[in-house]
Amino acid sequence: MPASATFTEPASGILMGPLAKLGRAARRTLGADRVQAGAPAAQAQSPADERGAWYSRDEAIMGTAIHVELWSEDRAAAEAGMAAVMEQMHHVDRVMSPHKPDSELSRVNRDAARAPVPVGRELFGLLQRSLDFSRLSGGAFDITFASAGHLYDYRERIHPSPAVLAQAVGAIGYEGLQLDADACTVRFARAGMRIDLGGFAKGHAVDQGARILRERGVRNAIVTAGGDSHIVGDRRGRPWTIGVRDPRRPDALAALLPLADVAVSTSGDYERYFEEDGVRFHHVLDPRTGACARGIHSVTILAQDGLTSEALSKSVFVLGVEQGMRLVESFPGVDAVVVDAQGVLHYSRGLRQGGPQQGVAK
Repeated sequence: MPASATFTEPASGILMGPLAKLGRAARRTLGADRVQAGAPAAQAQSPADERGAWYSRDEAIMGTAIHVELWSEDRAAAEAGMAAVMEQMHHVDRVMSPHKPDSELSRVNRDAARAPVPVGRELFGLLQRSLDFSRLSGGAFDITFASAGHLYDYRERIHPSPAVLAQAVGAIGYEGLQLDADACTVRFARAGMRIDLGGFAKGHAVDQGARILRERGVRNAIVTAGGDSHIVGDRRGRPWTIGVRDPRRPDALAALLPLADVAVSTSGDYERYFEEDGVRFHHVLDPRTGACARGIHSVTILAQDGLTSEALSKSVFVLGVEQGMRLVESFPGVDAVVVDAQGVLHYSRGLRQGGPQQGVAK
């Protein structure tokens, strides 16, 4: 699975290691049933003596694995809810994909350097939120990174030369993203500027998926798009558990988090990358340089919504452990787990102290 976080079902026992820092509820041996992308199909599992069942569905949308799992007493309602979530994922892809030439985002990238481009309220709202996070992070989160990001091709093992990268970096800068709220238009202040919502769009998609399920009366569910998940409720009296992948051992986990009613995002240097002469080129770029951010292998953020968790996961990755943790701890109810470039685990204050951290089950 290309995702950086996987969900597992709790089992009994004691887990030794990093979870000792996360409180009694976290210290359990957990299964390792990974979500796999596949054909759209609903599956149900339930003990024979229990009314209702767990239903799940997997598809590949937005270039990533989409997983929905929920509890329902009505199979038809469960299947309709999962179908509605998948349609929402397709909708986000149609509007915000940088790879579809007829998407709103592609129109912006094509025309906004010449004239203001009208967009829908949904995309406009996300662009506004992105600017909020750019200001809060001092530019560490900046969707105009795509001005340089489009020069990388991880499948073809291509990266820009220093001279080409230096020229592209001149177009990066969220200050040049001009939004007109009255006209609902977007304009670029500089030629060569591009935007890419990337994981920010996926954070939005899982938030919308969770909203759809709640509106349909679902009280226990998880919606996942790659490294972004939004959890609705708990797993019927037990926490959902999110496994944070070990950045250098694909079959191992660095930490396990017992969660309920929370969004979680993981950014890692192992998701899309290639190596050349011992140097890893990965997809998390520092907007200040256009080069790959160094010093961290992975960041996992817990927050109330997927937009916040996704924006902060990228911000911390770029800022580094010390500055990144200060940023995280300036947001009430937000927590982080970071694996640095030496493989050392770092936890935000709420997780270290076992306090009222966002979404962590007790």
